[in-house]
Amino acid sequence: MRRALLLGLLLITGCSSVSAEAPRPTQPVVAVYPAFDAKHARPDRGLVVRTRAGTLSQVLAYAGGSLVTGKLNQTRTTWRSDWTLTPDTEYTVTATAVGSGTPATVAMGRFRTRPAVRGFHVASAVPLPDETVGVGMPIILNFDTPVQDKVAVERALEVKAAKPVEGAWHWISDTQVIYRTRSYWPARQRVTVTAHLAGVRPATGVYGTADTTFAFTVGRKQVSTVDTVSHQMLVRRDGKLVKRMAISAGMATTKEYTTTSGVHLTMDKGNPVRMISPGRKKGDPGFYDVMIDHAVRISDSGEYVHAKNNVWAQGRANVSHGCVNARPDQAAWFFDSSLRGDPVTITGTARVLEWNNGWGFWQLPWEKWQLGSALYDPTPAGGWVRQAPPPTLP
Repeated sequence: MRRALLLGLLLITGCSSVSAEAPRPTQPVVAVYPAFDAKHARPDRGLVVRTRAGTLSQVLAYAGGSLVTGKLNQTRTTWRSDWTLTPDTEYTVTATAVGSGTPATVAMGRFRTRPAVRGFHVASAVPLPDETVGVGMPIILNFDTPVQDKVAVERALEVKAAKPVEGAWHWISDTQVIYRTRSYWPARQRVTVTAHLAGVRPATGVYGTADTTFAFTVGRKQVSTVDTVSHQMLVRRDGKLVKRMAISAGMATTKEYTTTSGVHLTMDKGNPVRMISPGRKKGDPGFYDVMIDHAVRISDSGEYVHAKNNVWAQGRANVSHGCVNARPDQAAWFFDSSLRGDPVTITGTARVLEWNNGWGFWQLPWEKWQLGSALYDPTPAGGWVRQAPPPTLP
């Protein structure tokens, strides 16, 4: 009887139903860096908002009334400001995260970034604001402080073109960086350059204090070719031949009297320009000190396209001290029609234009130009360096 009773109890227990309690939804958690109420936050790390157990539906951040732009990642769990933060500035943040089956989590607060003990700025820039330039024009930025962290600074440089083309920055020195396109700029468009330097940390104890923005216009496409063997210069505008000029180039008796071959850019012009013989003083053989009309500079080694009334040589012989000279009326036309950044390609001489002679940047092959970028990785598995990941949050 006892065994039968025990078996019955076991059968009853085994057939009874058990209800499991469903797990409760987890409330989203929002973390913000810099932390709310911080008084001395580092501006160079930007603003980062993250959520756990949910997704971010909205992030609103303001600096002194101005909206801070940023982007969400693909999973909508991390939002990061597009740029670094302005030093000595109060920021307000409102972040909303939503989960499944739970009320939304809203995090609101403010923090302040530390002041810059030493400032960092763009000292000068080329082209000038609102300048109209040629299709070969580089963008040249000079900084007032040597840059140690070139990656951080280069990440902050933005070039926006109405007709975008591939381009890259190339560091010439610790204070100068140059942007060149892979091929010439498409003609007739507006280009805007912004150096988002506010909050960038180029060196220990140094922060950018403000952004710099300027815009310029790429004009018509004017490209000139100079053949020093046939003594001819052809000027094409938007693909159409508009001027044929008989010229005389360098006599090539010395290096400095040899015109350089390669892709030059028009750099500036003057009417007149004083030209003095290099390495010679008054009384030496070959000394000259003259004023030259309608001179368009194409290198830093003293080369110009300019006027000279030696029509007996133009189209027949190279007799100059290294410049390209043309009939006065044609040189005046070229002077008036030239924009800074117009390409002038010279052929036929034994002296090659160095890529860093003036604006000879088109002399450097694109693959080598890219190597001057702090963001470029030349390894086979490399490529452009990605944006730094956001800092780890608690």
